[in-house]
Amino acid sequence: MTVLRRPLLRAVLLLALLSLGWGVGLIGFASALPRGVEDATTQTGAIVVLTGGSERLAAGLDLLEKGMAGKLFVSGVYRGVEVRELVQLSRHAPEALECCIALGYSADNTIGNAQETAAWMAQEGFDSLRLVTGNYHMPRALAEFRAVLPKALIIPNPVFPEHVKAEAWWYSPGTFALIASEYTKYLLAQLRIMLEGQS
Repeated sequence: MTVLRRPLLRAVLLLALLSLGWGVGLIGFASALPRGVEDATTQTGAIVVLTGGSERLAAGLDLLEKGMAGKLFVSGVYRGVEVRELVQLSRHAPEALECCIALGYSADNTIGNAQETAAWMAQEGFDSLRLVTGNYHMPRALAEFRAVLPKALIIPNPVFPEHVKAEAWWYSPGTFALIASEYTKYLLAQLRIMLEGQS
């Protein structure tokens, strides 16, 4: 009986330590999420919007209107959606912006967003971008983008969805689940990137 208990006890202790480490890391991750746009003035070659929320596209179009970049690339667009549709949905004048917007249809996750954007950036000859996505998603997005665009200047431009209660994330079950999930995905992304760099 004792022989059986020792491996079980070790497994329980290991699981407890891993859980504790994950919990401490989660607190650090949530605390470090952006609370604002740190660099709101530097112009870049492109603005890149990752689909996943209407506020992201609106922010990207506002940046384009302000002349923060010459082109806007929207990554992860559903097939069949056109530029004019997106612009109209965001209540911007299509004739003013349509010429400067490109859509990417091949990405269906953050890795795909990064790869799709890297290919478009190479095609356009850009070496800098302003990345627009949700603040909770920004750490993982930056990790993926920096892995495929190591020499590019990438300026994070987070948006702040109303449903994400970042200031008191532990009180909101929805926000807690979202940030916990995003933190786990971020850890897995960092592990994958590290292993790919060693192969």
